[in-house]
Amino acid sequence: MSKLVAEARSDFGKGAARRLRGDGKVPAVVYGHGSKPVHVAIDAHELQLVLRKRQASIDIAIDGKNETVAPRDIQIDPVTRQLEHLDLVVVTAAEAAKLARDAAEASAKAEAAAVAAAENAAAKAAVRAERTEAEAAAAATSADSGAASESAE
Repeated sequence: MSKLVAEARSDFGKGAARRLRGDGKVPAVVYGHGSKPVHVAIDAHELQLVLRKRQASIDIAIDGKNETVAPRDIQIDPVTRQLEHLDLVVVTAAEAAKLARDAAEASAKAEAAAVAAAENAAAKAAVRAERTEAEAAAAATSADSGAASESAE
């Protein structure tokens, strides 16, 4: 699990969010388990590094209080691919463990699918190479038999 530091924010709206993004931060909301939603700002670079890895939960420190959260919704600008906004839901330790297990299973499935695709591609390439060699041998044989028939005449 990765650890992020977030600072609570009191200004809301489009203008405030744009100012945060201009300062290299991403606006986010932390909610769940009956607690009031907390609006925070997280460093964009650190957040991108954490989200790049397939992690199910993240430890976040909000004004000295530690929470374990999981990304619920990630909004990304379609053109610049920059993080626009993030919704984080508070999870318990048991939920975090289940999320980690599920992420590990999904990663294993993706790895197995990638290995199967690579093996399939290698098999297709081998068949294609054999076919090309057979066609080249057939062309050479027909060229030799054509040269032999011309010399017989």
